[in-house]
Formats: sequence, C-alpha cells, structure tokens
Amino acid sequence: MNAAHLTGTGSAYFLEEKKQEAEAHTLAVIAENQPGVLARIIGLFAGRGYNIDSLTVSETEHEKHVSRFTIVTTGTPSVIAQIKNQLERMVPVHSVADLTVSGNYLARELAMVKVAGKGDKRVEALRLADAFRARVVDASTDSFVFELTGKPDKVDQFISLMVPLGLVEVSRTGVAAILRGPEAMKG
Repeated sequence: MNAAHLTGTGSAYFLEEKKQEAEAHTLAVIAENQPGVLARIIGLFAGRGYNIDSLTVSETEHEKHVSRFTIVTTGTPSVIAQIKNQLERMVPVHSVADLTVSGNYLARELAMVKVAGKGDKRVEALRLADAFRARVVDASTDSFVFELTGKPDKVDQFISLMVPLGLVEVSRTGVAAILRGPEAMKG
C-alpha cells in the first residue's frame, strides 16, 4: 500500500495537513524594563527563524520599571500561537496579548518622508501631503521632509505616491498599538 491510498484510513501518519495561510499579527508584550530583555525577545524570534516586521518599545510605567513592546510578525496561526506561548514563558515578561485576535485595537505609525523635486512635482507633493494630513517639518528650495502619522497602510500609500515625485528616503517608527475601550490589556 502506498501513502496516498492510506490517507482516508484515519491513520495519524497519513493525515493530510491543512494548509494554513500566513498572516500579520500585532502582539503587545508587557515586560520588565531591565538590561537584556529586548535582546532576549529578539533572540527568541531570530533563534527560531521568525521575522519581526515592526518593533516598538518604550517604558510605560516608570515607577514599576515596565515596558511595552509592540511586535508585528507574520506567520500561520500555529506559529503565532507558538511565539505567544514562548514569549509568555520568558521570566521578565508579565503578559502577552495578540491584538489581532482581540480585533478591536488601534494601530498607528509615524513616518518622516524626504522628497526632492522642483516645479510641478514639488506642487503635487505638497498637494498630496495636504490630502494625507502630512506636515512639512523641513523645507528647502529643492526638498521637503514630511511628517505623517496614521495607520501603517496609509503610511505605505503615501510613500508609494511620493516615489514618482522624488522620494529620497523614509524613516518610520514602527507600529504602536492599543486596545479600544476602558479595559487594560490582558495577557
């Protein structure tokens, strides 16, 4: 008998795995603000071959020495569950929440976008910046630096529109995310 013939037998050895789609997830991690915690969290991802699409971290409660990490990563639901479980087992980590699963959260990003251009391209860049509510934070006769805050896809769209108008460089903060409503994050 071959394996293809046995797939319908119910044998655990021959069950076909369902293909899971990889998707982006936003994880919020509350951890002690102490030396080495960031390196340990990054090491967890790197050591298992997981990619971090975006990472922001800052101390959120100075008196308690607690920091909040917002990590955007991509993987199948089983990989995301594994990442979450491994993060929860780390000693300095207080809690981990998959905001994507929670569903009702806000995500924003800050970007500074440098565009060089003259004439019509310069006018069009200013017009688009106004439409996206981007602020001019630096200007010269041949370039602008725009500051833009919004959802990551809004930032992506603005950047793509600036490419033909003379995009020079981009600096992005990464995603900051928080649950909607009066409750605090639960792990």
